[in-house]
Amino acid sequence: MSDKNLTIELLEKRGEKLAKRRTFFKNIGGLSVGMVAGSMLTACGGGVSSAIAQMAVPTDIDILNFALNLEYLEAQFYSYAVFGTGLPAAMLTGTGTQGAVVGGQQVPFADPLVAQYAKEIAKDELAHVGFLRAALGSAAVAQPALDVGGTDPNGAFSQAARAAGLVPAGVAFNPYASDANFLLGAFIFEDVGVTAYKGASPLIENKTFLEAAAGILAAEAYHASLVRTVLYSKGITTTPALISSANAISGARNSLNGNNGKDQGITNATDPTMSNIVPLDSNGLAFSRSAGDVLNIAYLTKQSVTMGGFFPKGANGKLNMSSQF
Repeated sequence: MSDKNLTIELLEKRGEKLAKRRTFFKNIGGLSVGMVAGSMLTACGGGVSSAIAQMAVPTDIDILNFALNLEYLEAQFYSYAVFGTGLPAAMLTGTGTQGAVVGGQQVPFADPLVAQYAKEIAKDELAHVGFLRAALGSAAVAQPALDVGGTDPNGAFSQAARAAGLVPAGVAFNPYASDANFLLGAFIFEDVGVTAYKGASPLIENKTFLEAAAGILAAEAYHASLVRTVLYSKGITTTPALISSANAISGARNSLNGNNGKDQGITNATDPTMSNIVPLDSNGLAFSRSAGDVLNIAYLTKQSVTMGGFFPKGANGKLNMSSQF
């Protein structure tokens, strides 16, 4: 291939990647509306979507900081569940407003296997926070305000469980109360993390960052598969309600994403007697979610907003707006 043809090919590939990044934000909003207000809207011919599509191409830093928000959330949940305490104060600082955590308590694990699995995942999530903070350096966002409590009937876990029909109005769902509740609480998060990293992968330009994100994606997939496997195993041996509860949580997540089919329960949709440990599309591929779609689940809303649910004051960084369904 001549140098000229090689240059043209490289430019075409670069153009295709930028087009994907613009489409990503045209579809989801994704950035705070304030960033594209006023004269920018006029210059772009009106319309927030148009302005975002033209102006708001996320950087690798934006994407990794979005991932860091999710890792703060998961790490705090698992840390409280396993150790009874939250993350060290030194791991919470950064740019943006540092928020407080509505925390939980140590789970009184009855099954030693579940206890060991939980401890392993907790250590992994703590490592993810540390790794992303080190990779981002001074650009790392601070931990935002988080709600991972378990006793408030209006808390995030209770809202999520209520959306799935697991508890009635006025009743709290406490993911720290038992092994079963812990597994269901973990299930709320784990599949979302996998789809978030897969959705972000085409947008990351730096190959070192992309490899790191792929590594975290693989770890999150192992975690999700482990949680799904234990839920299914216990569901067919000792606690049948776990299967219907997990499937109901999957249905609630799918509903928050406009019933777009990017979520699956732990049993086969066409043959309930079969397990469905790995949720895949018709090509055997894991699903992808945009940042906005992920925040619909984290904020517990179908609306385009910048806060709610597990992030009472919103995610820190530029990627802080959920999708509109």
